[in-house]
Amino acid sequence: MIIQLLRFVLYVGLYVFLISGTDFVLFDLGWCILYIGFLLFLPISTPIVVQLLIGFGLGFVIDLFFDTGGLHAAAAVVLAYLRPWVLRLLTPRDGYDSADSASIHQMGWQWFVVYLGVLVLLHHTVFFLLELGSFHSFGFTLAKILLSTLYTSLTLLITQLVFFPSRRRSR
Repeated sequence: MIIQLLRFVLYVGLYVFLISGTDFVLFDLGWCILYIGFLLFLPISTPIVVQLLIGFGLGFVIDLFFDTGGLHAAAAVVLAYLRPWVLRLLTPRDGYDSADSASIHQMGWQWFVVYLGVLVLLHHTVFFLLELGSFHSFGFTLAKILLSTLYTSLTLLITQLVFFPSRRRSR
């Protein structure tokens, strides 16, 4: 529990104080929304209600820092809601163990890249469409969604490889 709280503070702190600066935006199109890594890397056995509450709390804290009126909270709750569905779609033949986590070292490259790509794309689609509020600049928003998905996914992939320990799955 304390480790998860420290991870929460680390993800929020990194996003608020480092990542959200203009140095980490690619041509005003690619945004690195790193804090969603906290939700994505939760243990697989985390109950849906807990995920939804954590998603709301995480998004709410980010909204407080950036005065975005619930935009981050809404997108984070949608991500937390869709995560179990995506996990169910990607269930390995033997199923998940209660100790499994959504990590590249435990689940493998192919599983992890699909998991990460699908959920980041869904989050960013919700986030940027809510931010836009209409379909007037849909081409620009679509470019933003795709480039931001690539940027965030690569950053989270590197985060997994560098900062998460390599524990192989015992199957």
